[in-house]
Amino acid sequence: MSIRGKAFIAGAYEHPERHLPNRTLPQIHADVAIGALEDAGLTTSDVDAYYSAGDAPGFGALSMVDYLGLDCHYVNDTETGGSSYLVHAQHAATAIAAGHIDVALITLAGKPRTGGASPGGSGRVGDAPEAPFESQWGMSVPGGYALAAQRHMHEFGTTSEQLAAIKVAASSHAQHNPHAFLQDLVTVEEVLESPMISDPLHRLDCCVITDGGGAMVIVSEAVASNLSRHCIPVLGTGSYVKSTQSGRIDLTHTGALRSGPIAFAEAEVSPAEIDYVSIYDSFTITVLITLEDLGFCERGQAGRFVADGALLAPHGQLPFNTDGGGLCNNHPANRGGMTKVIEAVRQLRFEANPEVQVPDCEIALAHGTGGSLATRSASSTMILGRSL
Repeated sequence: MSIRGKAFIAGAYEHPERHLPNRTLPQIHADVAIGALEDAGLTTSDVDAYYSAGDAPGFGALSMVDYLGLDCHYVNDTETGGSSYLVHAQHAATAIAAGHIDVALITLAGKPRTGGASPGGSGRVGDAPEAPFESQWGMSVPGGYALAAQRHMHEFGTTSEQLAAIKVAASSHAQHNPHAFLQDLVTVEEVLESPMISDPLHRLDCCVITDGGGAMVIVSEAVASNLSRHCIPVLGTGSYVKSTQSGRIDLTHTGALRSGPIAFAEAEVSPAEIDYVSIYDSFTITVLITLEDLGFCERGQAGRFVADGALLAPHGQLPFNTDGGGLCNNHPANRGGMTKVIEAVRQLRFEANPEVQVPDCEIALAHGTGGSLATRSASSTMILGRSL
């Protein structure tokens, strides 16, 4: 069953703060839930489905449905790291298309700067089956992504300067975002001069760590038709889990190699038709490999692609992360999928910051990645349209 045109994003909201010492995790979830529902023109009494991931406190959806005062007959606690919220959107759209629900609320919240889970620590990694074979030997989050970067450099001649160009593009967009955590424009040289975190990744190749959160509301066509807000149709979705394959893993690609074609086929569009992309940018290498996997450039050519200014808004070949992304703007709960959808919705509504609004933006792609590029990861791709 195709979900094309069956579900619509009616509300999207990003918490404006990046440092929230005086808000609890449930309060942040509530802040963004109310914000997204108000954006849609709905209330908590309209919600019949709620979705959360590993960032939700207590018993996840069970605790949050009670805390938010929802009356739900459909809940989902799917956990795939940073891609969770796009997977939730896929599940919500599928349930709407099947006639099971009409209004789905999806929330994200985190406090890694002020006492919450540390980077990479929001999942129950200590109890994972792979933990005895990996964690005790020093595998870190930056280290895993650095392995992927080193291999891509070895295979294709990718350079640190090319990776730095991704950070430069993100900073050029963040300077226009008053809420961005990092608002200073940086140069390639400044990225390369920043401290080495895990060779070849420098500190400025890494995402920011922020408090905050975001939420979205996905509704049926019947509900969307009665709302005054411009609702964004979901054209296609795709998800895929990439495993280590007993050591046969290829570090130079992600699950986007599979999730992308599924989403494009359902949306009935090609990469050449995409006007704007929101790509999870936990590290610069995440963006570079994902661009290749989604078909925006040939394998091994993304370094040249980004170095030529393709990602710069508003007039680059493929403007990306116009809010500054996880590299500069916001990375709540160490998970970037939710904010990727929110900025894609802004672009399609023509509500992005004016300096980076893509002209005549009609089709956008949002992509989330969870886990580690060096081991096991989950990719989820969603294609949205300004209209059907």
